[in-house]
Amino acid sequence: MPPPSDILNDPEIAQAYEDVRSDKSETTWLVLKYATATSDSLALDKTGTGDIAEMSETLGDDEAAYAYVRMKVGNDEYSERTKFVFVVWAGPSTKIMRKAKMSFQSAQVKQVIRTYAVEVQTSDKKDLEAEAVTMKLRKAMGANYDRQGTSY
Repeated sequence: MPPPSDILNDPEIAQAYEDVRSDKSETTWLVLKYATATSDSLALDKTGTGDIAEMSETLGDDEAAYAYVRMKVGNDEYSERTKFVFVVWAGPSTKIMRKAKMSFQSAQVKQVIRTYAVEVQTSDKKDLEAEAVTMKLRKAMGANYDRQGTSY
């Protein structure tokens, strides 16, 4: 199987990743998509300055993509933390062969997108709603002080 691309050496992807990670950049997300329906080459598709909802609007039902998103998680401004989410998207109409190649290719993407708190693999945009992703991040962080009805 040929490598998905020179993603490991693509300066545009590396720069977008650094921008999402940097507090000095307004960029809060990036999306990598395949160059064509039959290609294994990945390229930077889009970056943005909005939230995860804005990012998920760029994901098509017949597309496979990888995304990286910066999110703020916390109960108040004093406990707010920046966390990163790695998304592996295979839309509900994505071709079977593309889905089959994705596990191998996502390992290569992770050599570039290395630092994240949670990974979300999905074909359902409901899994990418801010509330659902925030819950995953809180679980990954450990303590969740706003649970309802917890008895000790």
